[in-house]
Amino acid sequence: MRLVADENMPLVAEFFAGHEVRRLPGRGISRADLLEADALLVRSVTRVDRALLADTPVRFVGTATIGTDHIDLAGLGELGVRVASAPGCNARAVGEYVVTALACLAADQGWRPQERTLGVVGLGNTGRQVVALAQAMGFQVLGCDPFEALPGIRQLTFAELRAKADILSLHVPLTRGGTHATHHLVDAAVLAALPAGAILVNACRGEVVDGQALASLLAARADVTAVLDVWEGEPRIAPALLEQVRLGSPHVAGYSQEGKWRGTEMVYRAFCDFAGMAPRHSLPALLAGVPAPAPLLATGATPAELLRDLLLQACPLLRDDAALRRSMATAEPGAAFDDMRRHYPPRREFTAHRVALPEANALWPLLTRFGFRPA
Repeated sequence: MRLVADENMPLVAEFFAGHEVRRLPGRGISRADLLEADALLVRSVTRVDRALLADTPVRFVGTATIGTDHIDLAGLGELGVRVASAPGCNARAVGEYVVTALACLAADQGWRPQERTLGVVGLGNTGRQVVALAQAMGFQVLGCDPFEALPGIRQLTFAELRAKADILSLHVPLTRGGTHATHHLVDAAVLAALPAGAILVNACRGEVVDGQALASLLAARADVTAVLDVWEGEPRIAPALLEQVRLGSPHVAGYSQEGKWRGTEMVYRAFCDFAGMAPRHSLPALLAGVPAPAPLLATGATPAELLRDLLLQACPLLRDDAALRRSMATAEPGAAFDDMRRHYPPRREFTAHRVALPEANALWPLLTRFGFRPA
């Protein structure tokens, strides 16, 4: 079969060996590119709708992402196109991003996780990873999800959660209609009611937060901290908002190697089902011989600083934040945003890492729960 694939999807050549594959920048895929394609493989930057696929032979669309808000599911259904996604593929990576950000804030602002209450909005695959990792750190965790429940987690309405949690971490899909629409879920009114010292983390979709209202709030209230991986209008993000957030990154929270690999494998298996073929390749086989990362080196004078510095070696938020801020000085910040995602350095999940730290160190119970191993 003939496939068009986002050039940022890894292992496409390996999984789809034997098929004709054309790799293109995801944001630039056009209808003309699909006039001789049977299948389209994308990530979140490609808007796939009736206009893109009309009068093309494409009958399978696979997105190597958790969300499908960039896919016109109803329109493609009317065209008879099979759609597959990769729910949960990068959930662990996003969870690691969130706890790394919180470890940075704890060390830099001088508070302990045991002193804070984390409200996780959305208890799907990603929210559950955040809950597990945050509980390991010692946070009191509350949840909010009208569709999902998580045993052992107190479930509240969004209004109740905002009243009881001083940290909000958002992990919902972007929806614009219905009783539980998430577009601008965090609007000016919600932001104005944040308690003193509140922290907001958004690693789901930019439009879940009213960016203009958040920029105004952060300019007026130095006590509120924001960590954003996603932005309204990306790749062209608002400079005023970036200036106000404590940590920012170019939509890469889920960009672990493992998450990308799993996403491609899930799309490949769905494609095989669509085509009536037995899968010929498996992820473990394709990854045989991939070298382990160099051991992480223990630094930091206090336990909080040590944890922060170890996690930042595995999940380099400060590097990504600095690169994003530098991008605003370029002639085309939007192009720079996409370029950072296209050329994002390989990032491995915690379970791939060994840590050079004495086994008697008091941090090891937490590091073990995170999945790290002794060097």
